[in-house]
Amino acid sequence: MSLDNTLQPYRVALLTALEEQDAEGLGVLLRELRSADIGELVEDALQEDEEGLPVALALLDSLPLERRANVLGYLPGEEQRAVAEAMEDKALLLLLEEMGSDERTDLFKVLDEDRREALLRRMAHREREELKRLASYEEGTAGAIMTADYVAIPTGMTVSRALMRVRQTAPDAETVYQLYIIDPEGRLAGTLSLRQLMVARPGALIDDLMIKDVISASVDEAQEEVARTVARYDLLALPVVDVDGRLVGIVTHDDAMDVVESEATEDIHKGMSIGALEDGVSRVPLWSLYRKRVTWLVLLVFGNLFSGAGIAYFEETIAAQVALVFFLPLLIGSGGNAGAQAATLMVRGMATGDVGVKDWGRMLGRELLVAGSLGLTMALAVAPIGVIRGGEEVAMVVAVSMICIVLFGSLLGMCLPFVLDRLGWDPATASAPLVTTVIDASGVVIYFGFATIMLSGM
Repeated sequence: MSLDNTLQPYRVALLTALEEQDAEGLGVLLRELRSADIGELVEDALQEDEEGLPVALALLDSLPLERRANVLGYLPGEEQRAVAEAMEDKALLLLLEEMGSDERTDLFKVLDEDRREALLRRMAHREREELKRLASYEEGTAGAIMTADYVAIPTGMTVSRALMRVRQTAPDAETVYQLYIIDPEGRLAGTLSLRQLMVARPGALIDDLMIKDVISASVDEAQEEVARTVARYDLLALPVVDVDGRLVGIVTHDDAMDVVESEATEDIHKGMSIGALEDGVSRVPLWSLYRKRVTWLVLLVFGNLFSGAGIAYFEETIAAQVALVFFLPLLIGSGGNAGAQAATLMVRGMATGDVGVKDWGRMLGRELLVAGSLGLTMALAVAPIGVIRGGEEVAMVVAVSMICIVLFGSLLGMCLPFVLDRLGWDPATASAPLVTTVIDASGVVIYFGFATIMLSGM
């Protein structure tokens, strides 16, 4: 990874303090840094060489337990695993107990099976069962990203008793600004903001104050849907319930933001025909990076053979008007660009929920008008060059071909995400490389087909 420039001076100073065993100076430097920044420094140390691990461990050991757990939560999975493997069970158990339930679960999942069992045996029963429950949820669901650290208040309480309950549970809660009301069976009955609770009469019942129409997510709901709900309703946290309506956790807005970033990165990779990477591009192994990129590239190479076959088929037309070759890259490039634009707009619209399969007909009509206007504008722009290079006949062929190729490319780019979605594939796969390859081959046939018909007639 590339370390932030603002942290470079701290890196040098921290290494110097460690070498000189200056505990006081090291403590002063660490107090000046935020936990996320210390996490970045630790990650940088772990990625440098085999001597980086002792440096990373020394930095972590110089922090108080609570802050050490916080910093560990900022590290990526592989770096967390490296730190955890270098620690004894007792020290790691203390860190796990100090971490939030969601971060504890993430760290637990990256450990090997034997280490998990050893740690579970040393945990208290309640913590062990909670950790096993959170770790059991399928990746990519609400259950996998939720936290069990929330403030729950039983129904029937007065405001004064509820405030006392908040004071008791707030130190361990992920957020206290939103409170959740549960019935005796643990089902989610309502929600209440801390502000509402603080300004209410001490003797008032929370049942009369709570909002009963609660926005929630099921525990097996896809994480991108959860993130979309949090963004749509501007929620600080979204409660998660099981099949019986019992409250089992919450997804906070910061975890939802992580999901949005992860999904956007995945869509960008798929849009360029790259498989999902297990880690950041700077950390993923070279073989894995090669493997994720090679499959589609090889398939698209064979797709481009159709372009060559099209050119070979129209050899006589090309021999009769060599000037046509000059415009070939321009035309198929314009169609590919227009198609990639349309595909990107549709993929992103479908990802954000702005566009659905039911909108296909309406979007087709809109794209037809826009693409036709774009093709006409580009045809007018290139026509003068056609006159200069090959005369009016060639200019007419180029202009008509430009309109048709841009129109075809845009409609293909718009429709392909919908088709892939109906087939159960990820619409993001429809972006740039796939669309441009199809349009390259089609553009050759359209261009030389028009040239053959129009020039032979002229």
